Amino acid sequence: MKHRSTNLLTILILLGLFAGAMVGEFGLHVEGAMIDGDHWMKTVGDLVLIRPLKLLIVPLIFFSVISGITRIGDPAKLGLVGGATLVYYLATMFMAVTLGTVLVTWISPGVLDPAVQATLQETGGSFAAVETATRELSSAWMNIVHQIIPENILLDMVEVRPLGIIVFAIAFGLALAAGGEKTKAARDICNATFEGLMILVRWVIWLTPIGVFFLVAWTVGQIGFDSIVGPLGWYMATVLFGLAIHGFIVLPLVLWFIAGVHPFRFMWQMKRALMTAIGTDSSSATLPVTIDAAETEGECSKRAANFVLPLGATINMDGTALYEAVAVVFLFQLFGIELEFSTLIVVVITATLAAIGAAGIPSAGLVTMVIVISAVNMNLSGSENGPLPIAAIGIIIGVDRILDMCRTAVNVWGDAVGARIITKLAPDD
Repeated sequence: MKHRSTNLLTILILLGLFAGAMVGEFGLHVEGAMIDGDHWMKTVGDLVLIRPLKLLIVPLIFFSVISGITRIGDPAKLGLVGGATLVYYLATMFMAVTLGTVLVTWISPGVLDPAVQATLQETGGSFAAVETATRELSSAWMNIVHQIIPENILLDMVEVRPLGIIVFAIAFGLALAAGGEKTKAARDICNATFEGLMILVRWVIWLTPIGVFFLVAWTVGQIGFDSIVGPLGWYMATVLFGLAIHGFIVLPLVLWFIAGVHPFRFMWQMKRALMTAIGTDSSSATLPVTIDAAETEGECSKRAANFVLPLGATINMDGTALYEAVAVVFLFQLFGIELEFSTLIVVVITATLAAIGAAGIPSAGLVTMVIVISAVNMNLSGSENGPLPIAAIGIIIGVDRILDMCRTAVNVWGDAVGARIITKLAPDD
């Protein structure tokens, strides 16, 4: 019965994606104009799906991590799980950003006819307001360290800063595990609360087809299918090509070599989470679905699903890292600024760090991109090249939404692969 209901939900989500794309293109999209960002279809999608899922994020992260930690039990096994998880996340993000940098340098979508370049540069200039973000975000990657040790856990919960919540939950879970019989009641309460939250998640999941329909319709209505032609089309193709290589080749090979798991069978098992990621554009909002799919269909251990996935939704952003590398190099190409090999290394390192600090929300990559551009501009200081105006980000804003849908799916897929690998390395007792 569960298998049948899962198949039904999958079909409904697919229908929602297709119907939303058709309504957006033929019912909402007007060539040469963008529909209102507060359009009623986006509002309905937010109310039906995004807000209910976001409502569950903080309690789910908190109790899932505690549950995962208390289930690990043995401190040595915790060290194995935590260490392997961090190594996997950093390694796959580094591979993703390196792949993106190589592809954009090879394809060179921003090396265009001067007249075309001038047109796109004028488009970017209309978004001058983006320039103000530099002072606020140029050192944002350094705040990662500060997020690890929150001053007020309740404030972090209110403002949905997941990294601080995760660190506190890990520490609290270790304390409960170390307490033995004295803290057994608290461990039971946390585990029972988590199970109750997962039941609530499964109820909310049935709203996914409706929410996906409205959100996809609004997205396609904003950009239209005609955005895939011309210079921006080449840029989009480069990003999508990189995401496809990473999602369908790199991560499957990692999963197969380390865990011996058939990657595409596992991908099919995680289909609900991947399709939800496409519809919501948010790895954090997708987290409840990801945990449920990993446990019920993906054959992931509870310890892996409850610990690895919340951490991944916070710091593991393979798709975002790859996208930022491609986007930044594309913009520098577009403005005729040549980047040397040493500068490309700066792009790789900074994009990886920026992706770690990126929020699991729609278009968070645009925000952290400022960090990468600022770092490259600093590296170019004193040379005849550069700097690139931060306002140039405006050139790609119009097509970002569709790329965000795809890179979010890769982010979630990377988290799921990590959970399956940890299941192999440290299975439930």
